[in-house]
Amino acid sequence: MRNLKLLRTLEFRDIQAPGKPHCISLRTEQGTVLIGSERGLIEVDPVTREVKNEISLVAEGFLPEDGSGCIVGIQDLLDQESVCVATASGDVILCNLSTHQLECVGSVASGISVMSWSPDQELVLLATGQQTLIMMTKDFEPIMEHQIHQDDFGESKFISVGWGRKETQFHGSEGRQAAFQVQMHESALPWDDHRPQVTWRGDGQFFAVSVVCPETGARKVRVWNREFALQSTSEPVAGLGPALAWKPSGSLIASTQDKPNQQDVVFFEKNGLLHGHFTLPFLKDEVKVNGLLWNADSTVLAVWLEDLQREENSTLKAYVQLWTVGNYHWYLKQSLPFSTCGKSKIVSLMWDPVTPYRLHVLCQGWHYLCYDWHWTTDRSLGDNSSDMANVAVIDGNRVLVTAFRQSVVPPPMCSYRLLLPHPVNQVMFSAHPKKSNDLAVLDASNQISVYKCGDSPSVDPTVKLGAVGGNGFNISLRIPHLEKNYKIHFENSEDQEVNPLKLSLLTWIQEDVFLAVSYSQSSPQSVLHHLTMAPCETDDEQGQLNVSSSVTVDGVIISLCCNSKTKSVALQLAGGEILKYLWESPSLVVEPWKNPGGFPVRFPYPCTQTELAMIGGEECVLGLTDRCRFFISDTEVASNVTSFAVYDDFLLLTTHSHTCQCFCLRDASRKTLQAGLSSSHVSNGECLRKVERGSRIVTVVPQDTKLILQMPRGNLEVVHHRALVLAQIRKWLDKLMFKEAFECMRKLRINLNLIHDHNPKVFLENVETFVRQIDSVNHINLFFTELKEEDVTETMYPPPVTGTVQLSRDPDGKKVDLVCDAMRAAMENINPHKYCLSILTSHVKKTTPELEIVLQKVHELQGNAPPVPDAVSAEEALKYLLLLVDVNELYDHSLGTYDFDLVLMVAEKSQKDPKEYLPFLNTLKKMEINYQRFTIDKYLKRYEKAIGHLSKCGPEYFPECLNLIKDKNLYNEALKLYPADSQQYKDISIAHGEHLMQEHLCEPAGLVFARCGAHEKALSAFLACGSWQQALCTAAQLHLSQDQLAGLGRTLAGKLVEQRKHSDAATVLEQYAQDYEEAVLLLLEGAAWEEALRLVYKYNRLDIIETNVKPSILEAQKNYMAFLDSQAATFSRHKKRLLVVRELKEQAQQVNLDDEVPHGQESDLFSETSSVMSGSDMSGKYSHSNSRISARSSKNRRKAERKKHSLKEGSPLEELALLEALNEVVQGTEKLKDEVYHILKVLFLFEFDEQGRELQRAFGDTLQLMERSLPEIWTVTHQQSSATPVLGPDSTANSIMASYQQQKTLVPALDAELFIPPKINKKTQWKLSLLE
Repeated sequence: MRNLKLLRTLEFRDIQAPGKPHCISLRTEQGTVLIGSERGLIEVDPVTREVKNEISLVAEGFLPEDGSGCIVGIQDLLDQESVCVATASGDVILCNLSTHQLECVGSVASGISVMSWSPDQELVLLATGQQTLIMMTKDFEPIMEHQIHQDDFGESKFISVGWGRKETQFHGSEGRQAAFQVQMHESALPWDDHRPQVTWRGDGQFFAVSVVCPETGARKVRVWNREFALQSTSEPVAGLGPALAWKPSGSLIASTQDKPNQQDVVFFEKNGLLHGHFTLPFLKDEVKVNGLLWNADSTVLAVWLEDLQREENSTLKAYVQLWTVGNYHWYLKQSLPFSTCGKSKIVSLMWDPVTPYRLHVLCQGWHYLCYDWHWTTDRSLGDNSSDMANVAVIDGNRVLVTAFRQSVVPPPMCSYRLLLPHPVNQVMFSAHPKKSNDLAVLDASNQISVYKCGDSPSVDPTVKLGAVGGNGFNISLRIPHLEKNYKIHFENSEDQEVNPLKLSLLTWIQEDVFLAVSYSQSSPQSVLHHLTMAPCETDDEQGQLNVSSSVTVDGVIISLCCNSKTKSVALQLAGGEILKYLWESPSLVVEPWKNPGGFPVRFPYPCTQTELAMIGGEECVLGLTDRCRFFISDTEVASNVTSFAVYDDFLLLTTHSHTCQCFCLRDASRKTLQAGLSSSHVSNGECLRKVERGSRIVTVVPQDTKLILQMPRGNLEVVHHRALVLAQIRKWLDKLMFKEAFECMRKLRINLNLIHDHNPKVFLENVETFVRQIDSVNHINLFFTELKEEDVTETMYPPPVTGTVQLSRDPDGKKVDLVCDAMRAAMENINPHKYCLSILTSHVKKTTPELEIVLQKVHELQGNAPPVPDAVSAEEALKYLLLLVDVNELYDHSLGTYDFDLVLMVAEKSQKDPKEYLPFLNTLKKMEINYQRFTIDKYLKRYEKAIGHLSKCGPEYFPECLNLIKDKNLYNEALKLYPADSQQYKDISIAHGEHLMQEHLCEPAGLVFARCGAHEKALSAFLACGSWQQALCTAAQLHLSQDQLAGLGRTLAGKLVEQRKHSDAATVLEQYAQDYEEAVLLLLEGAAWEEALRLVYKYNRLDIIETNVKPSILEAQKNYMAFLDSQAATFSRHKKRLLVVRELKEQAQQVNLDDEVPHGQESDLFSETSSVMSGSDMSGKYSHSNSRISARSSKNRRKAERKKHSLKEGSPLEELALLEALNEVVQGTEKLKDEVYHILKVLFLFEFDEQGRELQRAFGDTLQLMERSLPEIWTVTHQQSSATPVLGPDSTANSIMASYQQQKTLVPALDAELFIPPKINKKTQWKLSLLE
């Protein structure tokens, strides 16, 4: 749905040269134009408007002096740095333009009618006057010569096996004789010049020749290959014209055909068969086609036509029409009328071979024109809901308009057509924000037709409904009507005749003002015109547009864009400079567009599409080149953009990576846009979506969510870009337009939680408004079913601007419960009968479903006899409820209400067998009320409620209650049901204590027994757990005898010794068994030296000091010395091995980096000499054993865990095992400080100074050894490597892989604490200064 818009015009008038021009050619590298005449050859530079070279062929005798000669072909030869010229007399001349030397490289005696070079300039083809074709190399060496007329069809002749022959077909009214009629060939067209026409395919592999057959007099098209072998001959086509053009892409050959009532452009395939056509907008014999020309990328077909003389003294015109195809429909996009007499008659026409949309025209009066077009989408510019999102497509004298707001009509169909008297060249929509649906049309006669939307007094015959119309349809489409036609008044009417496209870039800037650009004929300047509508005396009279003011701009303006909001106008010059046009100021100032830094803005490359947009509060110029480079001001932000559009605060782009991106411009900057576009391969949430390959943006429907895309073939696709959808939904929610937001979210599958989460406070304050707007029980129920606790503004739909303040909900209240309660209150206030089902849903959807309340409401509905108009029956409510809740769960909850009527109502709707539930219900009804409820609760496994009801049934049911308490472990709940002084309370407590004893929780069991008065059981429990204080207290309550108490004391002392609580055991023996000697021995055994001495002196048994105390102290000192020697030796051995292991590990890592992970024999070497293995080797070696370990008993599993870190040399985790062992040695030694301090005191007391000093020195040396070794064992490097792999700018792929492998293999997550060094507390006092 694109049109061709004129980018700029280059004009060179009155070229000073002798004779009349005949043909034209280009020198693409030099940017000059070669023009051939009957006098010779000239080279002109159209930009500087000067003649570069002039070579006379008359002086050298190649052309006659009388002017009867003719140049039939010119070709610039790049590799030979010369120009090849062929004359009609038969000479082929090489002209060196730098030295002006002429060389005749060949001559054909019969003359030359056509010279055609292959696209790669390797071959040249000459058509001679003897009706032959000569093929030569680029060095003009003849390859072959063939007759131009061939009797053979060619190598691609069709093979017929007899099926479908003409003789076997049914011929209708013509009869059988029609099968044998000889086909009559029509002669060539009257205006045919009978000259052969040659065209090459774009790749140079084939060429086609159109000639008039001497036998039939009709034209035929023959296709030859590069080896000069005839491939095919066209089927007989009546009225075939001389024009011929092979599409560069290679698919079709274009020609013309005169039909009885029309003239067509027809297409041949390479095999000579017809394949498609389109009709020219002229009557039969009204025009002749002088030429067909495809542009370089095969998208535009130029048709050069000329009026035929039908009446005497009639004004004849020539036309250049540009046709394009889309969705299998041919559109006439541009029509350029020229005069056929005088200076403006066209003599030659050609497309630029490098710039695809540049057309070169040469007129008879030495007048050269160059037009540059580009593709554009003409769409309405409004951004409010009244804008219909119109897109206008030019198709000859029709403008096809589609209003995408109301209907998406695929081209070539449309919503309505505007019929104009002349072919249309440009369409523009009004830039006024409130009149964006009005449009103006500029046709080939330089007349502007203004169409405005609104009430028309009568039916406008120039407006016809398209695909949306028809019988029986009510048309809601607002179509425009023709307001008036305006003729553009030129001061110099001759300009229009010479250049039919004098005005370009026409823009409807104000209701009665147009802006237009024209170009200077003599200098690189542009003139910006204000075209103002002149007042008319009558409405029917044709209006006139006068040039009210003009501004001359230095430079060639190639684009003009305006912002309807800010009314800014930006001009782009051919060099990329951006100018700001202050069109509202009295002086009409044109000044450079400056960025915030005050520097002029300039595009690095000229852009074919420009727009104005506000980015972060700054108005910027956006530009897109024909090479897909996208600029914001002078910054290139992307190089793969195929199309873009600015809508409201959004910038939408399509890219070569088949994505459509949408950016919010309100708080964006160039850097954020550049970053967003550069990371297009990463999903950017709502900003990016995939689209079909080759998609381009057509338009965006304002205040809606529709984005219209067009595919390369021409078909349309409507997408709802997530960014546009969410932005529109947020706008609706801010305006409390809940219905529009809900409908959009439901249709486009947006999570409905956004309605609440967008602004929870506002939603809860306007719940009643929400319910009234939705006004649909089904839609409200849908909203309820999608509710969840998740805040979708933080997960699924985060706001595009991170700084947006979100009103948070109450952290104490749950979202679902809050919404359900608020909605239910609103619905009950509005109409509880109408919204009955929604009210039930609000109960069910709560975090804890209130099914009892729901069932009660349904039960109430059943009791309401008089129906209300909007009321829902109980049966309907229950049927709906079964959709939300499982029927068995609902049956259980109904049973839990103890209401048998409700149970029966639910059971009837379930799949349960009445033979099952009716006897059960009948049995329940016969029971006493409390026992009945106990039975129901037990059935529903609500055991807490069950024992509550059973406790009210009387003492005879207590045994059953106690059994249930024991089975379900409900002791704590049951104890609350009975008074503390009751027998039931004691029985439950005893049962509770016995249960705790079975669970080996002896101390809690003893407390329970003691509380209820079961002292014997309490004593047993306290004895079992070794709680000697509680046991002795309980024994006192049992009034035990002295002997029993002593026996109990000895029993307790034995258990305490087993638990290594020697001091407690000694206290029990001394105080309750009166055995102080045994108590002293236990204290000596437990190293409680000072307490032992206290008892010795208390009972005055000083002999025990010599017999027991001193020997025990000396023996303990020896044991400490031996232990410290062992610890120091173990520590040193493990430390040494650890350093060896680490060194081997580093060597293995270096090997892994230089080579791959070791396998085979090398891996065996590594496993024997070090603890380093690859992750795969390790997992393969140990995975089977680990899977067996997981299936073992808990005892064996604990044993396996202890063996996991093996100290065996070469084991995979030897380093961890060594660290673990060293950690244990350090911590074991650290714990000895208190014990060593106490024994040093008694050694000094009993004058064992030497032994004391020895022990103090040994312990100090051991601690010092460990303190010095800690930094060496637990290094900083190993601590860091255990936490994170080695990454950074200096890392390589191998080093990162090795670090990950090391982390995976050597540092399991559970062993990370082994890399933390143990702490040695230096503040702990253990030394005795008296021994120093």
